[in-house]
Amino acid sequence: MLKISDIQAKDIVNLADGRLLGHISDLDINLETGKVDAIIIGGGGRMMNLFNREEELIIPWKNIVKIGSDVVLVRHHGPGQKSSSDDDDDN
Repeated sequence: MLKISDIQAKDIVNLADGRLLGHISDLDINLETGKVDAIIIGGGGRMMNLFNREEELIIPWKNIVKIGSDVVLVRHHGPGQKSSSDDDDDN
């Protein structure tokens, strides 16, 4: 079993571009199934929105590739990034 305290201090790294996204600030848990639906990465010096609040980044649990001893590797395609599934639409 994995505890949130075990992964909160780990760096979250995006495999799509190698960027450090930040650290987990919260979890989105499905109350009916009891499973984690997504991790939420808060702030970390990213862009501020109109009201000077740091944007949260939501990564679906299915996009977590690996949880290592120091980092969590995720696949996140932000605005302007093309995901590999988008390539299939071009054919």
